[in-house]
Amino acid sequence: MAYRISEECIACGSCIDECPVEAIREGDIYEIVADECIDCGNCAESCPAEAIHEGA
Repeated sequence: MAYRISEECIACGSCIDECPVEAIREGDIYEIVADECIDCGNCAESCPAEAIHEGA
């Protein structure tokens, strides 16, 4: 199941460098492209705001 980024996102960019498949898109609140996410969890581990969670 792909990860998702909640409204708690502070758009710091720490997750982008951790994604091995470049499935994260920048914006006011970042977005994970579900079809590209490989469910590795690297993004969630790197998020200082704890804004990334498992689920669609």
